[in-house]
Amino acid sequence: MSDTHRSRIRDQFTRQAVPFANSPMIRNAETLERIVAASGASSSDEVLDVGCGPGLLACAFARRVRHVTGADVTSAMLQQARTEQRRLGLTNVRWVQADAACLPHRDGQFPIVISRLTFHHLVEPLAVLRDMVRVCRPGGRVVVVDVSPAPDKAAAFNRMETLRDPSHVRALPLDEMTGLFAAAGLVEVAVDRWLMEGHLESFLARSFPLPGDEERVRRLFRESLDDDAMGVSPRLQDGSIVYAFPMALVQGRVGGVE
Repeated sequence: MSDTHRSRIRDQFTRQAVPFANSPMIRNAETLERIVAASGASSSDEVLDVGCGPGLLACAFARRVRHVTGADVTSAMLQQARTEQRRLGLTNVRWVQADAACLPHRDGQFPIVISRLTFHHLVEPLAVLRDMVRVCRPGGRVVVVDVSPAPDKAAAFNRMETLRDPSHVRALPLDEMTGLFAAAGLVEVAVDRWLMEGHLESFLARSFPLPGDEERVRRLFRESLDDDAMGVSPRLQDGSIVYAFPMALVQGRVGGVE
């Protein structure tokens, strides 16, 4: 990751830390539990959450497993994570400030390595996935959860998201994400999909677009009410625009004997 892009991420998520941590869409307990269950985590496991943000998923895992490490490049997000940990009274979580492409962990350290809503911010997602594989033990699971637009809608979706959040790089269609898993040497790749619903104004309220771009995002949503150009199923509800982002959970096993 370049210094320029790293600075862009830190700038956005330092400002987004509090609203992101408190977003009902991000905090959705059903979604968090769905991810934990899909990973097959057990009480003896140690989990690494890469790009942990405000620690919501890490804390959900902590109620199920022996220990969780959350890693994020933005200190303000880690402050929110520590607040969440204290709120829940969890003692089996630690937080590390680290770049996702250069994790400060030894080879094969964790049986489960996970990342949620991080890959669309990455300039080199394969490099990050390979480092996640490196720190995952043979036979362990690597799990990535992110927005995954349809291939024919991805360009329009990414255009909108770059306007809304300048740290956005590119959300990957499912076939590209599974292709990364194959390139990283992961086997037994499995996929789960669902829709993440939200309100446009709440979505904009937790982001910090450049001057003028907030209204451009609104215009793109209004224009897509008829043709769904971005693949997010926008519709009017009580006079406001709501949407449903296509989500994908992709997981694979690290080769070797457990």
